[in-house]
Order: sequence, then structure tokens, then C-alpha cells
Amino acid sequence: MEEPRIVRLASVTSTQEVARGLPVGSIVVADHQTAGRGRLDRRWEAPPGSALLASFVLEPHPLLSLAAGVGAAEACGPDVRLKWPNDLMLRGRKLGGILVEVSRGKAVVGIGINLTSAPPGAARLGRPRDELLERLRADLSAWTSASSSAILERWRELSVTLGRHVRVDMPGHTFEGMAQDIAEDGALVVDGQRVSAGDVIHLRQRGPAARFRAAPRRSARG
Repeated sequence: MEEPRIVRLASVTSTQEVARGLPVGSIVVADHQTAGRGRLDRRWEAPPGSALLASFVLEPHPLLSLAAGVGAAEACGPDVRLKWPNDLMLRGRKLGGILVEVSRGKAVVGIGINLTSAPPGAARLGRPRDELLERLRADLSAWTSASSSAILERWRELSVTLGRHVRVDMPGHTFEGMAQDIAEDGALVVDGQRVSAGDVIHLRQRGPAARFRAAPRRSARG
């Protein structure tokens, strides 16, 4: 495997901005972001040195968001789960998030993971940053090279959204229902409706629900 070009920065507005101008295979890592952001242009804030803040420049993949989520969850450890569409969860609390941008024939995957501190109500991993970065690089490479069926299967196993009663917030439209499955293109299926984009809020269960149990960690290559 060709060694990636790793750009390490003390402070930057956003690792995504730097990564957009780099070739596939590059990684941008920063100690601090002054204008870090997640989905829907929400700010991502973390004290300097307290989180892994990295952007990976990858080849586009039809299920890149799901593959990146699976790779990141696998890299973080056996207790980490996935909340649709892009949250990493640890024991019911948000550990980190993923932002995927595709443009001009390449994809930039931004990942933020709390390591030594976390906002109120969130979780932290407590692992060395460079160790996690190397694990992330390997697992992202493996899962973005995996088949779509393997990605979908593993995402279902790691999901904390499937089988839950949820509220879906989209521009001009909000509804509630059971998160039943993930479609072949990565859309969430809620009471038969496809959700390709939007906020999904887990609600208190209303009676019995399907249970999705995460299987032990395994390689994308089987």
C-alpha cells in the first residue's frame, strides 16, 4: 500500500478546506480548527489537542458515507456504534461525526472524534491520536474497497438507529416512524419512506422494536 501524504497543522480554519486542494491519498490532520463544521454547516468545536480532526482524500464510492462510518467505528473499537447518517456513538453518547464532500472526481471525508475531552452529554475515546489515525487510515482503505453488500451488512450490524422510533426533520417536512432498514443506496427507510437527507432524532421506544445487535469486529475482506 502506498504511503499517504500526511499534512499536519497546528491550527487551521478547517481540514476540509485544505484537503480539497490535495490529491487522492492525502490526509490533513490539525490540532485545532477555528471554523470546523459538520453537516448542515453546523460548527464543530473542540479545545486544541483534545480531538482527532482529520480529512481523508479518497476515491468516490457510491456508499462512501456508510463505508466511512463503518471504517471509523471499526477503528475506534468494539463499543462504538453508528447513528444515521454520520454520528459515531459510544454507550449512547455522541463520540464524533463524519462529513463527506464529493467534487471534481474525488471525495473528502472529514472525521472528528473526541479523545481527551468532550462537550456536555458527549463521549470521549481516550486513545492516542496517532494510533487512532493509523487505524482509521487502514480501516477506511479496507471498507471503501469493500463490496456494497458487505458495507450494508456491517452498517446494519453497527447501527443504533435501525429498529428505533425516530423523528425525521427535513426542510418543510417532519414526520415520525420506525427506522426499518437501510436501502441499497444508503437511504434510511422509515415506515416505508426513503430518507436520503435530514436530521434523525431517536425517540423513546413505543412498544417492542426490532433489535439490531452489532457483531464482533471483522475485516472488510471477510
